[in-house]
Amino acid sequence: MQESSRDPALADSPPRPAGSLTQPLTAGAFVRNAWYMAGWVDQFRQSPLTHRTLLDEPIVIYRTDAGVWVALEDRCAHRFAPLSRGQLIDGCRVQCPYHGLQYDATGACVHNPHGSQRIPSRARVRAWPVLERHKALWVWMGDESPSPAQVPDFSVLDEAPELHVTPSDGILIRANYQLVIDNLLDLSHTSFVHEGLLGNQGMTASAIECDTQGTEVTVNRHASAVPPPGMFAPMWPGHPALVDSFTHMRWMAPSTLRLMTGICEPGADPASGTGYHGLHMLTPATAGTTHYFFTAVRFGVRTPDPNFNSDMQTRIARLRRFAFEEQDAPVIESQQAVLDAANRTLDPVLLEVDAGPARYKRVLEQMIAREAATR
Repeated sequence: MQESSRDPALADSPPRPAGSLTQPLTAGAFVRNAWYMAGWVDQFRQSPLTHRTLLDEPIVIYRTDAGVWVALEDRCAHRFAPLSRGQLIDGCRVQCPYHGLQYDATGACVHNPHGSQRIPSRARVRAWPVLERHKALWVWMGDESPSPAQVPDFSVLDEAPELHVTPSDGILIRANYQLVIDNLLDLSHTSFVHEGLLGNQGMTASAIECDTQGTEVTVNRHASAVPPPGMFAPMWPGHPALVDSFTHMRWMAPSTLRLMTGICEPGADPASGTGYHGLHMLTPATAGTTHYFFTAVRFGVRTPDPNFNSDMQTRIARLRRFAFEEQDAPVIESQQAVLDAANRTLDPVLLEVDAGPARYKRVLEQMIAREAATR
C-alpha cells in the first residue's frame, strides 16, 4: 500500500450498510439546527429581493432600510406565488406579485388590499434567523434557538490583507452535498483529477492522519521531498527543487470545511511554509444539488511586490475555480448520475484514503438521527 494510514473507522469496526460510504446516508435528510451559508453578502446587495433554495426550502432574502437581514419562505400563503418576484415596500415589507399581500420581517401578513382588507389568521409565512458574518449571510434552518457562536469559524477571512484574499466565489454542483464533502475530505484525488495543479504522482505516498473531535473531523496529509505542485511553486520564488507538501482539511458539521495547504522546506514545520487557507462552504439546495461557496486566504506570503500579489490573487482564484468547476464537478456529478441510475444498493470498496469520509459520515448520521428522534 502506498497510503500510510491505519484508521479504526475502517479497520476495526463491523461492516457498514452496503453503499453507506459513497451513497448519501439519506438523500433528503439534513441537519437542520445549524447555520448554513446562503451566499456572499455582496451578492444580496445587487437586488432588493433574492431567491435561494436551502435544504429544499424556497427562501427570499432581503435587507431592510434599517439594515436588518430577513429570510422568509418564498411562497405566498394565498396562492403560493414566489414573493421574490414581488417588490420591497417602504424598505421593510415584501409585496406578493400576484395579489399584493404584504409580509413583514416576522413573516406575518400585514396588508390585504382586497375587499374588507381583513387578514386571515393563517396569512403568514415562515421566517428564519439570519446573521452576517465572515462576508457571508448565514441562515439558521432549524427549530431550536440559534447562537451566533455556532457559525463556523472563518475569521481568517476577516483578518487578512485584501491582496492576500481571493474574490468570493461559488458554483452550483448537481450532486448531493455529501458527495462533495467526500471529495474534499479525501484529497488523494488531487494527484489524478488535479495532477500538475494541486497535486502530482509523488504525493500519492502521502502519510495520512485522521482525527475526530466532537462534531469536527480533520484529515492531515504530508508528502516528503516532492516537486511543488503548480499552484504553489509561483508563491515561493527560488523554492527548492523538492519540498514537503501538506494539506490539513477540517470538516465542521454539517457541511463546511477549512483547508490549510501549501509547501515548506523538507522536514520543516508546515506553518513555516507558504500556501493558503481554502474555505469551502457547502449548503444543500436540494437532495441532488449543492451550493458550493469558496475563497482562499494566503499565508506565509514571501512576495512583497503588490503587483505580483495582485496577479497571484487573480491566478489562485482562476485556478481554484477551474479545479472545482471543470475538474471536480464533472466527476462528482457523473458519480451522482451513476448512483441515481443504479438498480441496486451499491457496496463500495473501501481504501485507506476513505478514513476521513467514513468518520464524518458517522458523525453526520448521529446528528441526523438525534434530530429525527426529537422531531
